[in-house]
Amino acid sequence: MSMSADPTRDPVATAEPPTAPIRYFVGLFLAQFGLFAALLSPVMVSLQLKAQELSPDDPAAVIGAVLPLGALGALVANPLAGALSDRTRTRWGRRRPWLLGGVAVFTLGLVWVALAQDQLALTFAWLLCQVAANATLAALVASFADEVPALQRGRGASVIAVAQNVAILAGTYLAVLLVDDLPVLFIAPGVLAIALVAVYAIVLRDEAPGHAPEPMRIGLLLRSFWTNPLVHRDYGLAWWSRFLIILGSYMFTTFRLLYMQQHLGLELAAATEAVAFGVLLYTLALLASSSVSGWLSDRVRRRKVFVGGSTALFGVGLVMLGFANDVGHFYAAEVVLGFAWGMYIAVDQALIVDVLPDPERPGKDLGVLNIANALPQSIAAPLALVFLGLGVDDNTNYLAMLLAAGGVALLGAIVIIPIKGVR
Repeated sequence: MSMSADPTRDPVATAEPPTAPIRYFVGLFLAQFGLFAALLSPVMVSLQLKAQELSPDDPAAVIGAVLPLGALGALVANPLAGALSDRTRTRWGRRRPWLLGGVAVFTLGLVWVALAQDQLALTFAWLLCQVAANATLAALVASFADEVPALQRGRGASVIAVAQNVAILAGTYLAVLLVDDLPVLFIAPGVLAIALVAVYAIVLRDEAPGHAPEPMRIGLLLRSFWTNPLVHRDYGLAWWSRFLIILGSYMFTTFRLLYMQQHLGLELAAATEAVAFGVLLYTLALLASSSVSGWLSDRVRRRKVFVGGSTALFGVGLVMLGFANDVGHFYAAEVVLGFAWGMYIAVDQALIVDVLPDPERPGKDLGVLNIANALPQSIAAPLALVFLGLGVDDNTNYLAMLLAAGGVALLGAIVIIPIKGVR
């Protein structure tokens, strides 16, 4: 049964004082920035450099082998850690142990990635990174649902969006500076993540519910990975929209540096610099859209038009990349993608929290939602390789791959339309 759009579930009609203080949003920004600088910089640039170091002749094959297993680890770790953090009771709170323990292990994994000498070691090192980082992320996202009332969720989601993408920008420019020093490129962001997540842990209230947690049995453990999309229809549709736009995005970003080299014909140094400037344009467009759209969504009491429209626009940007034949066209597409993604991420997190099946235990359902973030990463690289190989022998058919990625994102826009519990 789907949720009806009644005042008790309307994210704006329901008054939920008190509001979260400014220091919370500052801490949230810092934690998101630190974690994503360390986690997404490798996906966007650093691992592609590492793959070229290990296999100069076929780096795409290394990426296609390493990323899927790591994403599967994230798929398992995120909902499990979210459910366990819901039930954790310590003198330091229920989220803090997962935040701090996860980011420390994640940084050790980055050290292993930096020192890996072959594909097998790199694969298992990245698996450890994904498991630990997603344990941290599960607690962080659950704490957002704990701390932020409905009337601030659009603005809070904007903070998350800006932090994540400024982190990607910073990581990309760090790659330009440290392209010849991969150990520092991997390890330095991990050390920063530990410091900034610790700041968030300090400002976090982390108050557990008054009732005792239900004992964790095998059945409950297995249900950590499942929220019935037929019973909770709006949640299920939101899950599929997130899955599809992430899949379309990672089909490109996993191969972005190789796209610059193989499709646009740039040398490694020029390609790295072009990617960095493209990410700068992307981030500026993202800042422009996300800074307004989250606030505007709260103000006009609408979520779906922002999420669906931005997802469709993101698909258009991916198709533009397929037809780009020079760096200028690449930059134009990056602006479109950044504007769309800024609007999407600023409002989608608020929409997701609005349709949670059980607001008292957000960690579990947000963990299941994060399967929609992790599972596409395991599928994106091999799926993209299918299209990259169409009609060619060297995996360079970027037009076919990007048309497919754009189509996937457009489907993500369509599945938003039937959601009824929010407007």
